[in-house]
Amino acid sequence: MGASKTDSFTEGQQAIASIAKALGHPARVAIVEYLLKVDGCICNDIVDKLPLSQATISQHLRALKDAGLIKGSIEGNAICYCVEGKTVKRLQSYIAGISAKLTAKGTECC
Repeated sequence: MGASKTDSFTEGQQAIASIAKALGHPARVAIVEYLLKVDGCICNDIVDKLPLSQATISQHLRALKDAGLIKGSIEGNAICYCVEGKTVKRLQSYIAGISAKLTAKGTECC
């Protein structure tokens, strides 16, 4: 089988793209915002807060978890989720790098 086009990009580029893709849906942004408001939560709590089904919420949680934006721990028969600070810091650092380069250029684009 041939090489994937993603093989042409660094691990760092692929990681940032994965994080950005996970945040590319408003429901996932809403989930992250909700998790930041509470001190962890159970999946059913999220279902009560968003106008989406349990199955849809689970799919969004999986996408966020796969991107490393959230993590979960099993508590009884439920999973308690929270935002993964290391991933947020990585994204923050990437955005700060872009900002610093734009500031250093000192000119507007186009």
